[in-house]
Amino acid sequence: MGMAVQSVERPADVREQALPGYAVAAIREDGLWRCLRLVPEALVDLDTAITELRALRSTGAVLGLLDVDDEFFVLLRPTPGGVSLMVSDAVAALDYDVAADVLDLLRVDLPPEEDALDAPPWPEGDLSILADLGLPADELEVLAAEVELYPDEQLAAIGRRCGFADALAEVVE
Repeated sequence: MGMAVQSVERPADVREQALPGYAVAAIREDGLWRCLRLVPEALVDLDTAITELRALRSTGAVLGLLDVDDEFFVLLRPTPGGVSLMVSDAVAALDYDVAADVLDLLRVDLPPEEDALDAPPWPEGDLSILADLGLPADELEVLAAEVELYPDEQLAAIGRRCGFADALAEVVE
């Protein structure tokens, strides 16, 4: 019964806005990683992504990986006091609600549109979100700025550094 109630509460149009890309949870328990797909709505609605990650209630690390429309990625990590967030390109907030929601939660203002459109992509948020898992903040920043890489390639690289590349590949291919 629980599922029916949830789908009624969701805005009817969210489903139709589903974007290319993927929303995945990476969970580390007892030193082993597993990955599973989140609902497609997680790509367009940040609250959905956060709610789904929290519902996993893992004792270990839980990460959310969003490859949004092959344009940018978002990392999420529930914390006792809220959620750590990082978006690979803050300028995406001009075009994508989920990126705008990230900036809202981070309390970061977007630059004026005319400045932003000419700017190279810049990451915003908690760059040390994966530091304890093997990816220091400075390396994540460099990776996020790699304009030659698509978000799925960037997330695969993150997976390799943190140790969940194989688990990720299984659910996104």
